Amino acid sequence: MDSDIASHLPLNPRDYLILFSLTAGERHGYGLIKDVENQTGGDVLLDPANLYRSMKRLMKEGFVMESERRRAPHAGDERRRYYAITKLGRRVVKAEATRLDRLATLARSRNLISEDERPA
Repeated sequence: MDSDIASHLPLNPRDYLILFSLTAGERHGYGLIKDVENQTGGDVLLDPANLYRSMKRLMKEGFVMESERRRAPHAGDERRRYYAITKLGRRVVKAEATRLDRLATLARSRNLISEDERPA
């Protein structure tokens, strides 16, 4: 891993989940909130204020960009802003996933969690 990517790790768990969500495609704020909630089984609930603070920071760091995508005015949500992950953001979230996988491997080596053990 190059030092530029490593300098961004570890990611804040909320930032990781936002970037992870964006790896599936562009989303608007409410879509991000719902996807994170679904991906975590309801364990992580992002409120809009914290989400947009995080998005502002992630955009400043170059991990996320605002998309040009807008819904048609007749769809009723033309004001929604859509966000996309950047190449840098994808590299950083991938590096964080790898780092977390290594930590999970260590935990398994000490029998703290088993191969088939998953959070409820």
